[in-house]
Amino acid sequence: MEQPVHPFAELFKQLGLPAEIAAIDRFIAAHAPLAADVVLADASFWSPAQATFLREEILEDADWAEIIDHLNLALRADTAAQ
Repeated sequence: MEQPVHPFAELFKQLGLPAEIAAIDRFIAAHAPLAADVVLADASFWSPAQATFLREEILEDADWAEIIDHLNLALRADTAAQ
């Protein structure tokens, strides 16, 4: 059975964040680059509920894990270099 694939914007909705492309771009620009030694779920900008969701979905390798990895990579990019 193939796992469902969630669009990037759907993750932002799940986290209770604005999910429009411009809002996602602003969020990433405001929080990137995330230091290499910081686990995504431990970043200071998450609420406790958001951090728990991110942590649990990755640990369980749930259907959200792939798109959370995408967010993790986006936040690790050096936006100033773009």
